[in-house]
Amino acid sequence: MTEASTASTLLLVDDEPSILSSLRRLFRPHGYRIFTAESGAEGLEILEREHVDLIISDMRMPEMDGATFLKHAKGRWPQTMRLLLTGYADITSTVAAINQGEIYRYIAKPWDDSEIITVVREALERQRLEAENLRLTALTQAQNDELKALNASLEQKVAERTAELRQALSFVEQAHGELKKSFLTSVQVFAGLIELRSGPAGSQMTGHGRRVAEAARQVALRMGLADSEVQNVMLSGLLHDIGKLGLPDDLLTKPYNTLSGEQRTQVMKHPVIGQNILLGIDKFKDAALLVRHHHECYDGSGYPDRLSGIAIPQGSRILSVVNDYDSLQIGTLVQRPLKPGEAMSFLIENRGKRYDPAAVDAFATYISETHKPDVRESPLRTMHLKPGMQLSRDLMHRDGYMLLVKGSTLNSEIIGQLIKMEQAEQHTLTLYIRQEDK
Repeated sequence: MTEASTASTLLLVDDEPSILSSLRRLFRPHGYRIFTAESGAEGLEILEREHVDLIISDMRMPEMDGATFLKHAKGRWPQTMRLLLTGYADITSTVAAINQGEIYRYIAKPWDDSEIITVVREALERQRLEAENLRLTALTQAQNDELKALNASLEQKVAERTAELRQALSFVEQAHGELKKSFLTSVQVFAGLIELRSGPAGSQMTGHGRRVAEAARQVALRMGLADSEVQNVMLSGLLHDIGKLGLPDDLLTKPYNTLSGEQRTQVMKHPVIGQNILLGIDKFKDAALLVRHHHECYDGSGYPDRLSGIAIPQGSRILSVVNDYDSLQIGTLVQRPLKPGEAMSFLIENRGKRYDPAAVDAFATYISETHKPDVRESPLRTMHLKPGMQLSRDLMHRDGYMLLVKGSTLNSEIIGQLIKMEQAEQHTLTLYIRQEDK
């Protein structure tokens, strides 16, 4: 006997007392709370004063038949599950009950005890899942509204301000003044600002900072950097584009090699602006230096200071490799987005020119270890998902926040929640599923 069944209430409606007695004897051992009614009118009176989870109604009753009774019940108590008892001769009335009362199942007389018990249990479980899905959908909608309001507020503030440094700092101080003293909170605030300004929600640009930060951390570990330096590399990866907060929208997504001279001048300011923003918080000072130099080139052709070789901070040399690898694939560096193999070839071709050879080699090792050739992915709609499947990419909501992280294993409950979200928002989801060759 489960808690669910103990807490559930059944209403049995039939004009024959013997039928009601039989049903009551059948369900009583399962711990249900049971009410009985000998007419549709009496059933409605019980529904007025008692909470009922599931109704079992006979079709043929005087004055008000089962179809009419269930139609009234559905109109006033739509969350209550509805089952219909019917004989084979009642097919026309059964169809009416299905159409008007939206019953969950109909059960033919004479019924099978095991079958009707199973149907009731499954109906109550479905009711529980639907209630949970409604709760999760409402929670998701509330989060959606909050993020949309935040995004609209940010866009308005950025448009109104002319001084780029004052734009970012004043927004952070205004929106998160009481949280600025917290180091981790500051990271989240800045990373969130960058994410909101990085491009349309759900685009390839979404998550750029997180990808760069994680890959840069892995490369720093493989190159033997100290723990504090590894942390600074990761932080600078998350925040390397913070200087772009004040750029016009069209410059955020336009490939760098297609910009005019004047536009490039604007974009080339962002490393220095980013450093100045981060210098306002003491614990960001080391990461701020890496942000300033993450567009320097190993051969001295980069910006803003045209440093070369080991004069460029090692963390910045790592960021340059990882940032360009991701930018090449999302189409913000060159006009045509490159495939991963093409992006890696670009890094190797420019090893010792744009990029530190040691950083390129460490990054290539990391990619080879984490992107094995026998691992592939397939894009699937929710209708094709099965329990046990594993995500090969993060699943992002169209408003820009994460639903499931890469590597998550799907189960029936998760799949059901995703389907409900699609139906509630009228927006299809595509999940990338890990596939391994055998």
